[in-house]
Amino acid sequence: MDTPPLTPTLRAKTFTKLGDRFSSKVGDLALPRRVKRVLPLYVGCALTLLILLNLDFLALVPSPVAVLQRQETAPPPASPPPPLPPTSGLLGSSFPQKIWQTWKIDPLLFGIKETVRATTWLEKNPHMRYEVITDASEMTYINEHYGPNGFNRPDIVDFYHSINLPIIKADLLRYMILYAEGGVYTDIDVEALKPFHRFFPERHNELEYDLVVGVEVDEPQFRDHPILGQKSESFCQWTIISRPQHPVMMRLIENIMAWLNGVAKEQRVPINKVELTFDQVLTGTGPSAFTKAVMAEMNNNSPERKVTWDDFHSMTESKVVGRVLVLTVEAFCAGSGHSDSGNHGSRNALVKHHYHASNWPSRHRRYSHPAFGQVEECNWNADCVRQWDKDVADFEKLSEQGKKDKIRERLLLLQPPPPPPAPPQQQPLEQPLKLPESLPQLPKQPEQPLEQKLEPVPEQKPEQKPEQKPEQKPEQKPEQKPEQKPEQKPEQKPEQQSDKLEEKKAPEQGGEQKPMEQPGQSDNHGQHEQVEEPKQPEQAL
Repeated sequence: MDTPPLTPTLRAKTFTKLGDRFSSKVGDLALPRRVKRVLPLYVGCALTLLILLNLDFLALVPSPVAVLQRQETAPPPASPPPPLPPTSGLLGSSFPQKIWQTWKIDPLLFGIKETVRATTWLEKNPHMRYEVITDASEMTYINEHYGPNGFNRPDIVDFYHSINLPIIKADLLRYMILYAEGGVYTDIDVEALKPFHRFFPERHNELEYDLVVGVEVDEPQFRDHPILGQKSESFCQWTIISRPQHPVMMRLIENIMAWLNGVAKEQRVPINKVELTFDQVLTGTGPSAFTKAVMAEMNNNSPERKVTWDDFHSMTESKVVGRVLVLTVEAFCAGSGHSDSGNHGSRNALVKHHYHASNWPSRHRRYSHPAFGQVEECNWNADCVRQWDKDVADFEKLSEQGKKDKIRERLLLLQPPPPPPAPPQQQPLEQPLKLPESLPQLPKQPEQPLEQKLEPVPEQKPEQKPEQKPEQKPEQKPEQKPEQKPEQKPEQKPEQQSDKLEEKKAPEQGGEQKPMEQPGQSDNHGQHEQVEEPKQPEQAL
């Protein structure tokens, strides 16, 4: 061949030969010669156009191989689509539907209080998942999510493992849980008053925020107070709603690590031996630290202006600032007695906090004045705080003896009151004993003979005899036994009876006069009469 294949010259010759063959077939037609030459081009263009217009149809035509494969792996008949989750039409469905709590023991071993409060979350949110991270399972959870198979943060795992203070671990663990999986975290001593979807106001688009918090303390007038200032403006951290991997949670984790390492260096001890005060816990891991991290995130998402606490002072309705939804103080802190928090029966109250289930404040000392106690006892009452400040200032001006007197006065006030006296309880026991003394005086009638008047007197003797017998018998038996034998001779009976008539005329010994009036009766008969006679006044009464 003179020319290589696939060249323009070869292509032209090929199409020319095809055109000649087609022309020979249509040569019998009575067409002009020029038309006969152009006709194959028109036919080719028409076929190309038809193919382009029917490409969608050709794509639907299955190939034989595909048909065979479908027949071999034919799926089961189509089933109806699964029902939509119950939260698909409720507010908050874009957040993880998971309730988190942390406690010392497993939920199956909860006490009555913990069980009742935890059940409120399940009753009001039956569609949500629920999990409790315990002291026994916390390291398993942390290793799973922050170990090599998770976020691969061995520094966080080692830091948490080295902490020895329960309250620091509890605060840090809630931040780590929310960062890993998100959802709603709530303390074990928090009771749910409303279902989860009520936490999200209808007037806000939930896609515009990633974190939900509530105001805890709104007392900016104390921001310059030496003790209350760092706690006077804070968000609540016993109930938090967050999406997974929120930057606020990681910022808190890293801030806590840096802060506690600094405290350990100041105290020159390892982390597991650090000692913290009450205020250090609040500012390091508690509400104060949480508030600082949230405010920093708000400012990062709002570069056009600086966010301050004035944006949340005296809020009457929720607002979204820097992709954070802030609820009013009634939402999470109703009934706290300050910050105009209202009560738990209000429409905006979402939870009820029962405070300090673990009693952690008792393990961390807080400032208490020796003469005037803690300023926190005022519960943010302005007059009380002002008076406390004045008393403390005046105390410093006193002499040493005056200071001791003030401290002694406080110690006396703190002593428990003495128990009430108990003698009044014995009075009703003495009254029934006095009743028999008045009973024989009631049936006094002038018409009754002397014998009937003397009958009620023996009633007192059988009551007194069992009390006196054990006392008199051991004294009289050894002394009277040798003396009674010569006196009880049958010859002396008339003399003894005459002497007894003169000596025993007193009204108190009427029971011994009866055998004197009837000398012919024996001793046994006399005892029988004494047993029958007391029955008559009882029947009369």
